Amino acid sequence: MKSLFDQVSQKCSKIITRSYSTSFSMGILLFDKEIRPHIYSIYGFVRFADEIVDTFHEFDKKELLYDFRNHTYEAIDKGISLNPILNSFQKTVREFNMDTELIDLFLKSMEMDLSDQSYDEQKYKEYILGSAEVVGLMCLTVFCNGNQEMYNSLKPSAMKLGSAFQKINFLRDLKADYEGLGRTYFPGIEIGNFDANVKAEIEADISRDFHDGFEGIKQLPKNSKFGVYLAYVYYYTLFKKIKNTHHTEILEKRIRVPNQVKYSLLLKSAVKYNLNLI
Repeated sequence: MKSLFDQVSQKCSKIITRSYSTSFSMGILLFDKEIRPHIYSIYGFVRFADEIVDTFHEFDKKELLYDFRNHTYEAIDKGISLNPILNSFQKTVREFNMDTELIDLFLKSMEMDLSDQSYDEQKYKEYILGSAEVVGLMCLTVFCNGNQEMYNSLKPSAMKLGSAFQKINFLRDLKADYEGLGRTYFPGIEIGNFDANVKAEIEADISRDFHDGFEGIKQLPKNSKFGVYLAYVYYYTLFKKIKNTHHTEILEKRIRVPNQVKYSLLLKSAVKYNLNLI
C-alpha cells in the first residue's frame, strides 16, 4: 500500500531535519501532531536543494539541481516519487494546495547559488525572497490549512520573519560564504570593507524585519504559534550575540548559541507562552 511508503517517506524527512538542525527539530516538536510531518517534509525538500548548491563540490551541481527540479515537479504531478524526500514533499504540496510559484521562486534562488557572485540590491532582494521568504510561506500554507483570509493577513509578517532569519545566517556565515563558496550576499559589501558601521546598518535592517515578523507570530493559530515563537527566540538570541560581537570577530569565527542555552530558552519560552505573554 502506498500509505506505508508515504509513512516511510515522512520518516525520512524527519531524519533529515533532526540530522541537520537541532533548533528546527525542537521547534517542530511544539507544533500540533497533525502538521509536524508536513513541516518536516518542507524542511527535507529545501535542505536537499541547499545541499546540492552548497556541499556537493565534486559533482556537477547544475545537473543535480536540474534533475532535482524536474523530479520535484514530476512528483507533484504524479503524486508519487521513489525519492522519499520528494514523495513526502509532494504529499504536502498536494494536500494543502500549495502555490507552486513558491517552489519556483525557491528553486530559482538555489540556481543563483550555482554562480560565485556578489549581489546588488535587486539580486539580494530576489535571493532573500526565494531562499527564505517563500519557505516561510510554504509553512504558513500548512499552518493556515486552507484559511485564505488568515494566510493573506499573515503573509507579510511571515516573509519578514523568514527574511530576518536568512540575514542573520548571512551575517553569521559571512567569512565561510566568502572563503568557501565565493559568495557575498549583502549588496555592496566585501570582506575588506566590512566594519562596525556596515555591521550596524545590517543589524538595523534585521531589527526591522524582526519587529514586523513578531507581529505575525502573535496572530498565528494555536497549531503552530509556540513552535514559531521558539524559532524566533532562538534566532533573536543569536542575533543579540552577534550584535555584541566585534566586527573583526565575525570574520574570524562562527557565532553559535550552545545547546544548553537553547534548552533554557525553551523552558523560558514555555512559561511565557503558557502565561499568554506573547
